[in-house]
Amino acid sequence: MVLSLSSHNVSQYLQDAGLCSSEDCTSDKSELPRSSQKNFNLLVNLADNRQLLLKQERNVKKNDGAPHELFQEWLFHQLLQQFPVLGNTSAIAPLVVHFDEENSILVRSYLNQYLELAKFYHNNEIFPQEIASAIGTTLAGLHRATYNRREYRDFMATAPEGEFRYGFYNPAQGVGSIGPEIFGNVPTDALKFYVLYQQYESLSSAIADLAYSWNPCCLTHNDLKLNNILVHSRWEQLDNSLIRLIDWEACSWGDPAFDLGTLLASYLEIWLKSLVVDPTIELQESLHLALTPLEILQPSLIAIIRAYVNAFPMILEYQRDFILRVIQFAGLALIHQIQDMITCRKHFNNTQLCMLQVAKSLLTMPEQGILTIFGISESEILNPVGKIHKFPQPVKEQQLLRIYYEKTQLRGC
Repeated sequence: MVLSLSSHNVSQYLQDAGLCSSEDCTSDKSELPRSSQKNFNLLVNLADNRQLLLKQERNVKKNDGAPHELFQEWLFHQLLQQFPVLGNTSAIAPLVVHFDEENSILVRSYLNQYLELAKFYHNNEIFPQEIASAIGTTLAGLHRATYNRREYRDFMATAPEGEFRYGFYNPAQGVGSIGPEIFGNVPTDALKFYVLYQQYESLSSAIADLAYSWNPCCLTHNDLKLNNILVHSRWEQLDNSLIRLIDWEACSWGDPAFDLGTLLASYLEIWLKSLVVDPTIELQESLHLALTPLEILQPSLIAIIRAYVNAFPMILEYQRDFILRVIQFAGLALIHQIQDMITCRKHFNNTQLCMLQVAKSLLTMPEQGILTIFGISESEILNPVGKIHKFPQPVKEQQLLRIYYEKTQLRGC
């Protein structure tokens, strides 16, 4: 029988697992940080001033096709142990101290000197370029070190005991087929999102193209949102260890452009959630009236890209259209955020409609999207980096008209 973790039995569980003594576990009572629909989280304060975060994945049974995301985080921890070259990068270490596969419980050290980056930005309303550069450099280091390395790919293909893994999940997914059950599952206002999505044939086609060009070639985080990035409380006094990347539950062999696009989308969400939205205001006016203007975020967005390319310049040779695909993945991540808002929070309003318009623009017109998001062209973004690294000139593609089947719709690419 699977153990159901709670504040009542957590002390005994930690003692049985050898993670604390009976004296240590009699300290402060457990606190319950935000739990998700997938995971139950428990923060435990021990007598020796240690803090442990326990996560239990809900509704996981053998051979039920569940994602086993906590196993993925444990697998990533094992990877760092197996390959010390990766493990030396402290910013990506998951700090896992115990994994109970039978009960799907993972325990890791809690970093009380760090703060979620989303909260840091919200509380301070500043966006230091040093933090953005640290994120770009760290992410590039992970992608560069594992790029096309078969030993890492094979290790990440390990499946939970008794199961098989036939391939890696392609996250470049749009909205799937819609049936009558949607009317009972989403708010009435949210139906407009699905109506508009189906009307935008160019949007479905762009996502289908992105799914087709998805190129799994390195280890990726796959959920690189601002609340999965921690910043040190004394970041201004530190030369390193400014940031930590956490929650590696979705990590796998994937496409580096997806990681970078997801990260940029999290920054764009700060801008889009601050929009002044009213039916009488046009979209462009609403975008300019944002309480957090895009211009304030742009230096950080540019710093991320420049730091990433500076640390991994060969990516522009490996993938000539890398920056364009990053922009498209940012648009796709915004659509995923809208879907999460609808399905998890049962919430949808005009802000999400504006977000959909921006996402559509990034996906279908990525060249224009670069100018919109960064305020400068791709060549201007890369110019300071290009003085350090000589990039190959991209081969100009022949201008051909793309042909799609009429009413193209994704059906689980």
